[in-house]
Amino acid sequence: MEVILADDYGFCYGVKRAIKIAKDSADLSKKVCSLGPIIHNPQMVKSLADKGIGVVEEVEDMNCGKIIIRSHGVGPSVYEKIQARGLELADATCPHVKKAQMSAKKLADEGYKVIIIGEKEHPEVISIKKWAGENALVLCTEEEASNISFVPRLGIVAQTTFSADKFNKIVSILLNKSYDIRILRTICTATNKRQSAAIKLAKEVDMVIVIGGRNSANTTRLAQICAEHCVVHHIETVDELQDDWFNNIKKIGITAGASTPDWIIKEVYEKCKTWQAY
Repeated sequence: MEVILADDYGFCYGVKRAIKIAKDSADLSKKVCSLGPIIHNPQMVKSLADKGIGVVEEVEDMNCGKIIIRSHGVGPSVYEKIQARGLELADATCPHVKKAQMSAKKLADEGYKVIIIGEKEHPEVISIKKWAGENALVLCTEEEASNISFVPRLGIVAQTTFSADKFNKIVSILLNKSYDIRILRTICTATNKRQSAAIKLAKEVDMVIVIGGRNSANTTRLAQICAEHCVVHHIETVDELQDDWFNNIKKIGITAGASTPDWIIKEVYEKCKTWQAY
């Protein structure tokens, strides 16, 4: 049995940056919390909690101390609330997310009807929509794109971790929805590389183990695209591996989402290698 790691996997730049900002913000002399989980990985959130960094869901839950904006970003009104409450701020918004936010705002300011291609309930998409204004629309499927009305001016941005292939299919439909269209393709390069590497890996092996939080959109997407080519199991930790998965398997592939810590990936890799003896 052979165990192969994808060419690109695990922490991306934005996540590494967010974790560093969070760790640097730890301070035993004051309350420090992230506004929502800093990244979508329960194990890392617990690790940060052990260092004294808690999680709050609303700015109003903090009356003193330091608040960390998570990697997914927030809307402009949240910054105003933080300033009004006199809280110290550490902004860990991923630079790629910040670019998507500002792109959406620019399009809206220039009079374009803004379409955000992404998952409606994902915190990153919610934050981008806040910058684009209430008239912005979020689309996730080709069917939704087909159902929108013709508009004079149409501006398009994307969730940074959205599937590139799916984005292109939705855009091809939206091209018929306006005479004046601006497309700002805000899918980050790390997402493209990770998805391409996952597809390449899935074509070469019998089974892919995808590691990452079940609440992680980019990890779930890796599992979905790999499943088009081979058997896939999405796990969060090594403890979820099951013996019967490895029956009649000759090649195992491993990839991981952008918010999956290295130590978890290593544990899974080492455990998978032990199955070679059976």
